[in-house]
Amino acid sequence: MNTNDFDYIVVGAGLAGASLANILAAHDKKVLIIEKRNHIAGNAYDVIDPNGILIHQYGPHIFHTNEKEVFEYLSSFVPFVKYEHKVLGNIDGKLVPIPFNFKSLEIMLPDKADLIKQKLLSKYEKDARVSIFDLIHDEDEVIKEFGQYVFEKVFAYYTAKQWGISIDKVDTSVINRVPVVLGYNDLYFSDIYQYMPKDGFTALVQKMLDNPNIEVRLDTNAAEHIKLAKGKIYYDNESYNGTLIHTGKIDELFGYPFGRLPYRSLNLVFEALDQTTYQPNSVVNYLTSEKFTRITEFKYLTGQVLDGKTTILKEFPLPADENYESYYPIPNELNLHRYEEYRSLASGFPKLHLLGRLAEYRYYNMDIVVKKAIELAKELLNK
Repeated sequence: MNTNDFDYIVVGAGLAGASLANILAAHDKKVLIIEKRNHIAGNAYDVIDPNGILIHQYGPHIFHTNEKEVFEYLSSFVPFVKYEHKVLGNIDGKLVPIPFNFKSLEIMLPDKADLIKQKLLSKYEKDARVSIFDLIHDEDEVIKEFGQYVFEKVFAYYTAKQWGISIDKVDTSVINRVPVVLGYNDLYFSDIYQYMPKDGFTALVQKMLDNPNIEVRLDTNAAEHIKLAKGKIYYDNESYNGTLIHTGKIDELFGYPFGRLPYRSLNLVFEALDQTTYQPNSVVNYLTSEKFTRITEFKYLTGQVLDGKTTILKEFPLPADENYESYYPIPNELNLHRYEEYRSLASGFPKLHLLGRLAEYRYYNMDIVVKKAIELAKELLNK
């Protein structure tokens, strides 16, 4: 098909692009998806490794949401199975639940645990999920001292190595993603819907893209085909009259006139092991030791039963560059100002829409990306 035979061009075949394309195609719109990588599903891509384990090639992805519409939409394509994520933290050689809760408290501070629990429950509701900053700045000295202890043991070293800077320079929104739980609930997430696609995320996205109105072109770099000039969109130097939805890097789309937007990345080291299990949970965070941040054992995520074989992943944080994927936007004042310069450029193209983590330079969970795709699709179809 000629490019102008497509009503929409979507850059990126991850969950954002796939959700949007699926909804548009269901309304008889012709959609072209171009994807730089040689596979669909973006960073949620999973594949069977030589050990026979379904691994997440770009690090663990766990689906959870409070958005009923999002869960019902995704689960209409493939079966989902219940999965409640639990994380352990290695603190000075002891394994404790993360988020830090009363069980963690009893393990790490057994002599002070009863007094601290009493103080916390006199001020906060039982099972509340409280920001570490609220505890640190509490007027009660016992609570303040407890907050400082948790901050140092759970957040300080881990956050600094994750972001490559001292913790006082890390945006507070990043730290607030993990609360302190004032009870014994050891689930990592509190969302209503905590499920995983039974056969993996790649199978889910494949099903979403299974529509004759959708064409997917892999190994296709948008930067080599799409140009923006004077409010118009060009594909292979020909004017494109349809609508472009970009889920890739916004700075790359415009050729970096304001410089590159920085990201943190991960060196992902997989190890295939000849043993049935390696650790007691799917994820163990290393909070006070090691250069890696966490170890994931994928069999817990997928529910696979395979004797004598398992695969683990160690994550070593580092800056993103041409050799390492851009995973985490770095939300400081300078970077957000630079992003706004790019967004201002984008506003000059009425048929261009930005969608997702790289295009919007924000860290989104999977469910929010899908929600935003659903909302954008409705907006486009109502025009």
